[in-house]
Amino acid sequence: MSRRCEVTGAQPSFGNAVSHSHRRTRRRWNPNLQRHRYWLPSEKRWITLTLTAKALHTVDRKGIETVVAELRARGVKI
Repeated sequence: MSRRCEVTGAQPSFGNAVSHSHRRTRRRWNPNLQRHRYWLPSEKRWITLTLTAKALHTVDRKGIETVVAELRARGVKI
């Protein structure tokens, strides 16, 4: 499973870790991913989404039905 948010598409970003002596080594910043189960009333079933903390707020604001409709419009299988 890739580290990617299903709603926002957030994925790890890459850069340098800079030490006190200013040596640079490669590192990555992972998104804050959470697995969350939602009840889908229209289909009478649970769905599990892998979301960032920001996407959790988006689902709370828009509603799960709207978010699932947008995902399906993009071609995501749920």
